[in-house]
Amino acid sequence: MPWNYPFWQVFRFAAPALMAGNIGVLKHASNVMESANNIQKIFERAGFPKGCFQNLPISSKKVEEIIRDPRIKAVTLTGSKPAGSAVASVAGEEIKKSVLELGGSNALVVFEDANLENSVDTCVQARFQNTGQSCIAGKRLLLQDSIADEFLELFSKKVRELKSGNPMDEETYIGVLAREDLAEDLEKQVAASVKQGAKIHLGGIRNGTYYEPTILTDVTKEMTVFKEETFGPVISVTTFKDEKEAVELVNFSDFGLGVSVFTDDLEFAEKIAPNFDDGAVFINELVKSDPRLAFGGTKISGYGRELSIHGIREFVNKKTVYIK
Repeated sequence: MPWNYPFWQVFRFAAPALMAGNIGVLKHASNVMESANNIQKIFERAGFPKGCFQNLPISSKKVEEIIRDPRIKAVTLTGSKPAGSAVASVAGEEIKKSVLELGGSNALVVFEDANLENSVDTCVQARFQNTGQSCIAGKRLLLQDSIADEFLELFSKKVRELKSGNPMDEETYIGVLAREDLAEDLEKQVAASVKQGAKIHLGGIRNGTYYEPTILTDVTKEMTVFKEETFGPVISVTTFKDEKEAVELVNFSDFGLGVSVFTDDLEFAEKIAPNFDDGAVFINELVKSDPRLAFGGTKISGYGRELSIHGIREFVNKKTVYIK
């Protein structure tokens, strides 16, 4: 499980899995091992027998051996595409079930009839919460031509008002990134996109692990920030003419985790929703994981579902009993 939401990411797999009668074994990200220890304590204090949920403070090199152990029946991973490929390969060799929740490059699609002020507020939160370090964050802002300038002006104003500072301060909205190499990667993605023709509308400066909130405009689908996942406070802005172009831009991505559509015409929203390849379509709302809703992606964003009845059933064996 990943470091960016060290408690929620684990509980959303562990709670349904244990409710279904399974035992949970956790290999958490190396920089949140104390969180992993605390999660084990929580299950034990809640009354689960010792060993029902076991944290393994091990390195990534030990994971393959663990997956191959005959006591392990299935594996789930939330993380990067390379990590997902490695884990799924081993599980596949052992003929063991796997569920992968990998990266995302969610689109925020704003049509001309949307409530602009409400849409701006939601899009700012969708991109910049947790300093942009979220797989389901809105990373590509797609604006219909007729309202693009007005929306961008309102959006930019809100982004400028986001308070940067100490993450321990409750008023801070933008903190530092988890590691300096992550900030450096983001810097390289922005630089590559600017070289390809994108314009820095706001921000674009890195200072150690801090990367200031950044808006890139004139972004086309061939550019780095459009094609790759940006795991930090950077958003790309692309305009579209009509519904057909909007759908094409959303689906052009190799990722397929989720998409947010902003429009006051709910009949239109319901009509357009099936055209998106993503695992989730949220209307006038940011994509989020909710225990009541199935959560998971398509394409290189992974496969399988977490949460809801679908998440519980990912890790049960469905048995047929026939009696004549």
